[in-house]
Amino acid sequence: MKRILVILSGVLIALITISGEAKQPERPNIIFILTDDQSYGMMGCTGNEIIQTPHLDQLASESVLFTNAHVSSAICTPSRVSILLGQFERKHSVNFNSATAISEEAWAQSYPVLMRKAGYYTGYIGKNHSPIGKNGYETGLVERSFDYWYASHGGVFFYPKEYRDIYMDALADTQVEILEEGVDQFLDPNARRLKGAINFLDARPDDRPFLLNLNFNIPHGATTRTMRQRDTDDEMYRTLYRDQDIPLPENYIAKADIKTPKLPAWLHHAEDRQTGYDYVDTPETQRECTIRQMQCLTGVDRLVGSLREKLRQLDLDQNTILIYASDHGLFMGEHGLGGKSLCYEKTTHVPMLIYNPTQKTGFRSDALVQTIDIAPTILSLAGVGIPEAMQGKDIAAFANGRQPKVRDYLYTENLWSTVFGNPRCEAVQTEEWKYIRYYKNENLSAVQKTKLAKEFKIPLRVMLYEVHESQFAVYRSFVEDPVSGEKPVYEELYHLAEDPNEVHNLINEPGHQTTLDELRAAWKVEIKNARGMGKPKVSIHSNMNSDI
Repeated sequence: MKRILVILSGVLIALITISGEAKQPERPNIIFILTDDQSYGMMGCTGNEIIQTPHLDQLASESVLFTNAHVSSAICTPSRVSILLGQFERKHSVNFNSATAISEEAWAQSYPVLMRKAGYYTGYIGKNHSPIGKNGYETGLVERSFDYWYASHGGVFFYPKEYRDIYMDALADTQVEILEEGVDQFLDPNARRLKGAINFLDARPDDRPFLLNLNFNIPHGATTRTMRQRDTDDEMYRTLYRDQDIPLPENYIAKADIKTPKLPAWLHHAEDRQTGYDYVDTPETQRECTIRQMQCLTGVDRLVGSLREKLRQLDLDQNTILIYASDHGLFMGEHGLGGKSLCYEKTTHVPMLIYNPTQKTGFRSDALVQTIDIAPTILSLAGVGIPEAMQGKDIAAFANGRQPKVRDYLYTENLWSTVFGNPRCEAVQTEEWKYIRYYKNENLSAVQKTKLAKEFKIPLRVMLYEVHESQFAVYRSFVEDPVSGEKPVYEELYHLAEDPNEVHNLINEPGHQTTLDELRAAWKVEIKNARGMGKPKVSIHSNMNSDI
């Protein structure tokens, strides 16, 4: 009997050993979808009664939809770098005006690199607007960091083949549909091979989980401006929404009707605004831009529906987590403003959701979350360690139906202060209140520089957009001076619960001193946390010889 028991024990141990792999929880696949310039209220599920986004609305109903999600910096490059590294701009120090690129050391701690190192098959499709390595976009480091690359640096535009050679072999001509071809190739071994795509493996391996990053350049203004309603375009890109009454934003002001600027002219040099944002100046041009934005997002919505169907066909739907967000919002004439970069809700408040197929029902959360939380959350969902350098919060618990408190105060900032008129600013907010502080704006004028460029026949790119390494010193003062005690020259206080459009500045109104004191104290803590310790891990980089 004793011998039989020993034999049976040995057999049982062997069976446990053999089946151990199967009993280990399978690591999920993760798809992260990022749009461009999409403010919070631009889907049906976030309150837009006109736009057609049925697939995104269905996805949101099955997900945790964050109703109080914000970016950390409301402009493309710093926001996208913040998402990749899980850091505030004040720590990573990469922007259009910083004369820097992400160093190889910093990039090694990004979530895509860490996921690949942990065994994930990784892909990147669409827009990259993050300079990485010693020579920025020309380094080639980011392309080599993924197993599959079907992307381009800078804008993708509505007709990508006109601007980016990598997309020339696609069958489609329009952005969403071209990127969908890349998604099909990444997911499906039997899909058509795209000659422009860079593959380090012939096909996605069946025995490894995958991470796919799908980055749109939609509904960005530079994309919608290039739409031409060609006969070959899908019907939705030509006629959808054109027979409907498109209302203007509640607090829209045409340029000709501005009597008192939202911010003082000595602080916000609105006359220097980039010319690309002049669509907000009249109701007619504003409505046309809005129609094009909605058409593009309906295209994205259709892709999301096709993507979910593809996952079902490939039997991947039960183990694939979907994350959806935008890099920032966009002013559409609210307060007479165009562009982004300030700390108002229209530009910092974005849609964000996490879909977990094992979660039974969806729900909404008003937790104070940020896009810098995406990187640590992806790593956590994959069972990968989170680097200490990441400042975002791990919010993976939401994907399992729980609603933990994330943060008491949410911090946003703008360090892109240039010839185009925007002042430096920071904001701290709770679920109910927001406090914004601004600093002196002594930048040269884009209007004057443009005049000089024409007079002396200097290319406008050289005069307005090129950044020399010496600009790094100015940028560092933007980063460090407020931390070291620089005083604000203007402040705002908004009661978001009663004034979500941030119309009534209560900074000088009696009765709010306790709230103001609280938020000023919180700002002092949050800006130091955002700055972090030590030198930024950057490569000093000029864009003077760059095509981007």
